[in-house]
Amino acid sequence: MIKKIFALFILFFFISCKNEAKKVATKKPPIEDSISSVSIRPIPLHFLKNKKDSIQLLYKKFEEHEIWYDAENRTDLIHEIEYCYKDGLEPEDYNYKNIVLLEAKRKELTDDAIINYDILLTESFEKLATHLHCGKTKPKDIYTDWDIPAKSIALSNKILDAIKTKTIATFFKEIKPQHSTYVSLKKSLVLLNALPKYKLKKIFITDKIEINDTIPQIILIKEHLSYWKDYKNKDSIITPIYDENTFLAIKKFQRRHGLKTDGVIGNGTIKALNFSKTERREQIYANLERWKWFPENFGKEYLIINIPEYYLAYVVDEDTITKHRVIVGKPKRSTPIISSKLSNFVFNPTWTLPPTIIKEDLTPSATKNREYFNNNRITIYNKNKKEVSAEEWIPEDAKTYRYVQVPGHDNSLGLVKFNFSNRHLVYLHDTNHRDFFVREYRALSSGCVRIEKSLSLAETILKHDEKSKWSKFEIDTIIKNKKTKYVPLNNLSVNIYLFYWTSWSNKEGLQFREDIYNLDKKLYEALRN
Repeated sequence: MIKKIFALFILFFFISCKNEAKKVATKKPPIEDSISSVSIRPIPLHFLKNKKDSIQLLYKKFEEHEIWYDAENRTDLIHEIEYCYKDGLEPEDYNYKNIVLLEAKRKELTDDAIINYDILLTESFEKLATHLHCGKTKPKDIYTDWDIPAKSIALSNKILDAIKTKTIATFFKEIKPQHSTYVSLKKSLVLLNALPKYKLKKIFITDKIEINDTIPQIILIKEHLSYWKDYKNKDSIITPIYDENTFLAIKKFQRRHGLKTDGVIGNGTIKALNFSKTERREQIYANLERWKWFPENFGKEYLIINIPEYYLAYVVDEDTITKHRVIVGKPKRSTPIISSKLSNFVFNPTWTLPPTIIKEDLTPSATKNREYFNNNRITIYNKNKKEVSAEEWIPEDAKTYRYVQVPGHDNSLGLVKFNFSNRHLVYLHDTNHRDFFVREYRALSSGCVRIEKSLSLAETILKHDEKSKWSKFEIDTIIKNKKTKYVPLNNLSVNIYLFYWTSWSNKEGLQFREDIYNLDKKLYEALRN
């Protein structure tokens, strides 16, 4: 019995020694960097076993050795974390204070502490790089009608090259959005932060104020204008007269805020004047985040609409060919955020009424007066595609019919429609309410985008199609015939972007627009939670 126990002990001892020998044999040795002569520590696997797969993958690229062994690379990363507020992010989200403390005493740390510090740097790097390139938040977690493909970034190969060549700073510069609007937003933040920390009093008026009026609120209005750098005549700032200098300052302020530049101080101007520096900063942060969600490259040729600005631009080779005023969806029927591609034009389009219009407009109106159909030139079809008279129409079954408005100058889609693929059944088109384009507030549609001088835009786009046979004369002939005509794009690839941004900067200074769909506040709250 004793011999058996002794034999089992010897066998256990032999197996244990063999396993220990195997462990020693498989332990990775340090690597010496040939340039800096720094010894690069191996990362034992138990340090990584509870880490994200993406972090483990990054260390596999470095053969399970330290990544941040070089002081220059660490300094560049710490610098990026420190100044990420310039891109609308918070340094503490990336362990800034902890990293600074560890870096200051790095020479005193044990090997295990240095390994843990290295992993912390890698986690902060991955998080910051992802947030700078793709955004900190997910659009579809915040907005229900966001239809732009989500961005992603593959970091494993990029970090390997950046570490080896010591180009971490360049890496971060290249992954940030390069769009001119994003760059201008960062300038906006600098301009805004340069303004003094001063709390302005709110302004309240009962009637519109016009030039030469004398009213006590003018003194407060001048203070606001002076704070925002629109008013520079300090000598008359304490007088309650709406004088010429103040009139010019108001017009500049109105121009910067997309308001009607008539110099009349009404509720819209007062509302914009009452925004605080903090509120404007939050607005810029929200816009910086949204621009991180937009595509990196818009393509060679595209139509881009900024919904709150009520403008469309047609861009070819980064040159704006033409700009058009637009009307967008009202807040209750907002225009969705979309990226798509122009499919074709439809001249003299018919209009098939969508479900929302049928429910909220047609049914109640036609129920009261059947002349609604004749007045709006709408033909009714039943589910068997047979035409139904207004007298035969049954209001209770309203949603089972199809309603089509015939072509013409007074068709709701106007004279031309721009088709593009999307799940919201929205498109760009002309309108029969052409007088609406002079309005300051143009969130008036049921979701589609109406374009001022849309025929001119269609002609301009078709001119860029080398194989197109559609001259202005031929388009005019089609319009006169009042017959529906589909025109394909033969040799053109025109992207379409329905975007949303309410802030930027240009030579006139800070630019702000009304947040018509209240998207800014919602996004800022998500950013800070």
